[in-house]
Amino acid sequence: MKAIKSPKEMSAFSQRVKERGQKLALVPTMGSLHEGHLALIEAAKGKANVVVVSIFVNPTQFAPNEDFKSYPRNPSKDKNKLKLFEPLILFTPSESDMYPNGYATWVEEDVLSKKLCGKFRLGHFKGVTTVVSKLFNIVRPDMAFFGEKDYQQQLIIKKLVRDMTYPVEILTCPTVREYDGLAMSSRNQYLSEKDRKSAGILYKALIRAKKDIEDGEKDCRRIIVNIGRMLGFEPSVRVDYIAIVDPETLEEAKEIKGKVLVALAVRINKTRLIDSMVINA
Repeated sequence: MKAIKSPKEMSAFSQRVKERGQKLALVPTMGSLHEGHLALIEAAKGKANVVVVSIFVNPTQFAPNEDFKSYPRNPSKDKNKLKLFEPLILFTPSESDMYPNGYATWVEEDVLSKKLCGKFRLGHFKGVTTVVSKLFNIVRPDMAFFGEKDYQQQLIIKKLVRDMTYPVEILTCPTVREYDGLAMSSRNQYLSEKDRKSAGILYKALIRAKKDIEDGEKDCRRIIVNIGRMLGFEPSVRVDYIAIVDPETLEEAKEIKGKVLVALAVRINKTRLIDSMVINA
């Protein structure tokens, strides 16, 4: 495993890969790797000659009241997990590398970013699109891999690539789930044993919505009410939003027709969790 910290060194390495005519894939992460991340790396290994895994806890996608300082960081465990996929490149830039003194330039998507999580995490997606743009400029990948668990994020990244004409193919991999269906997330580590049991209700609620839609329910409001009731059985769960939207535009669906995205965000005590499912009526 080759470890690179300097953006300049990373760019020079990528240039050599390009000169050899090889395909390069990027898997951007914030570390604290779990099976969902490893599935992305495995998919990248199957598509590209060279795989770069970046680990960078991006401060600009955290609001002042969010968990940047406490976000899980496990560099030694991460390196041990990555050994399973050698050879690969580990890119770990510092905060000063990515945002040098006086940094004041941003890349912002202005439509999809205003919906769903964008209403609750102001500035979050501005930080995401900026850091992803910087990673694309440094690594210059032919393809980049993202997880469907962060559905809104991968949709925004795809639009970023189209709008900015980045020569990068965005590949989305299915959500990897724990034994009870809870979507894998680094933030799951925050959950106490009691809260972890409560968190299983998210997937159960999505499965209930899937059954209702496939059974012919067309009324979005009724499905949202049913999900809300299920989540309400867990006293520690507080809902940020329950939404049924178009899976491409994230516009609110008035009636169930064709494919819809059922998306939800909740807080279990101090931990914010998201999940979603594309359902075909």
